[in-house]
Amino acid sequence: MTNTAWRQGEVIEVDISDLSDTGDGVGRFDQRVVFVPDTVRGDRVLVKLLQVKPKYAYGKLEQIVKRSPGRIRPSCIVADKCGGCQWQHINYDYQLIAKRNQVVQALERIGGFVQPPVDDVLGADSSLGYRNKVTYPLGVSATGQVQAGYYQKGSHQLINLNQCPVQDQRLNPMLAEVKQDIQKQGWSIYNELRHQGQIRHLGLRIGRRTGEMLLTLVVKDWKLPRIESQAEEWLQRYPQLVGVSLNRNSDRTNAIFGNETRCIAGVPALREIFAGLEFQVLPDTFFQVSTETAEALLKVIQSELNLQGHEVLVDAYCGIGTLTLPLAKQARQVTGLEVQSAAVEQAISNAQHNGINNVTFQIGAVEKILPDLGIIPDVVLLDPPRKGCEANVIKTLLDLKPSRIVYVSCKVATLARDLKLLCKDGTYTLTRVQPADLFPQTAHVEAVAFLVLSPLA
Repeated sequence: MTNTAWRQGEVIEVDISDLSDTGDGVGRFDQRVVFVPDTVRGDRVLVKLLQVKPKYAYGKLEQIVKRSPGRIRPSCIVADKCGGCQWQHINYDYQLIAKRNQVVQALERIGGFVQPPVDDVLGADSSLGYRNKVTYPLGVSATGQVQAGYYQKGSHQLINLNQCPVQDQRLNPMLAEVKQDIQKQGWSIYNELRHQGQIRHLGLRIGRRTGEMLLTLVVKDWKLPRIESQAEEWLQRYPQLVGVSLNRNSDRTNAIFGNETRCIAGVPALREIFAGLEFQVLPDTFFQVSTETAEALLKVIQSELNLQGHEVLVDAYCGIGTLTLPLAKQARQVTGLEVQSAAVEQAISNAQHNGINNVTFQIGAVEKILPDLGIIPDVVLLDPPRKGCEANVIKTLLDLKPSRIVYVSCKVATLARDLKLLCKDGTYTLTRVQPADLFPQTAHVEAVAFLVLSPLA
């Protein structure tokens, strides 16, 4: 009976025992794994099998036989359709447990660590209304109305939104009203299949501490009639809006922003206060979307390092200096490495603006710059993109042997891979991993790992 049930279209009953790093519930049927979206650890569910492999399958939730105590009513009326969040139906405490499990399992399975020292997840003060930046693809309804929202799960079908519970609630009026303004102006909406139309995305950004806002339209080209007068009208309508910009992306691509941004009205950047410092943040600047939780994670790093003012520190993948500058206030000398020249320009400007003089920045790929720095740092801070560190970065660290390494990761699979290499042969010891929830209501988890050089290395 079991074997005949393991095929596409069959409905089976499973208990959900875990949550995957993609947000799906994980159950087992006849010693095979079944991934089921929209479920919670503790659910018993009927599942229709959609994609069936010999050892695993993907299914669709058909019916909840027994509800998990961790299941709640979503805060968003389109949470079951919108792909922006995966976990609004899950109690926040359950989300944090699932995220810690993600980190532990990655370190055990990929990294080979036995009982890795993983702390409880650093949770957000609020699991809703935390996002300081949103970018919405635009579309047109069947009746010709301009829409903005996120794509439906597993599709490119746009789910129209007039508000979003995870974004800073001060942005909601603009989300609803700017669509109407675009409609009135008669500006065409980009169609990705035909590569025609003007406006691709609506970007909104807010300084959580300052309240300053930016509005950005991502366009195929600069030809947008009457944009100057409309931008001025927006500045008048929204007192906290300090700048309106256009970003040009003329490529056939899934990337949101292009390489060039023009300020149309107001100023090109907003001010944000982070760790007691003032940062200038542009529309396309990388800055953590949860200001408060990122700051709490920085405090963990500062506490764990306990810098005494004599240390030499290298911040690899430093961006605009979000972590570099607060740490520079506690160290003797800091060097930031970053491949994007625009980010380095902002980092230098932010350092000067805050009167921080013991930090220098270098433009280039970390794997090329780090071996030739000519210094042996006491501490190296790594904050690479999702793909993790290049092999040559790991090799250079094993050659340089800094006393301590702090690895900030937004993808625990690549974190585990790189930590395994750094701790190979006992060169480094993993002393602590602090996960943090910078993305409540989603399956994403941030983690910081602390490594110390072994005495005999």
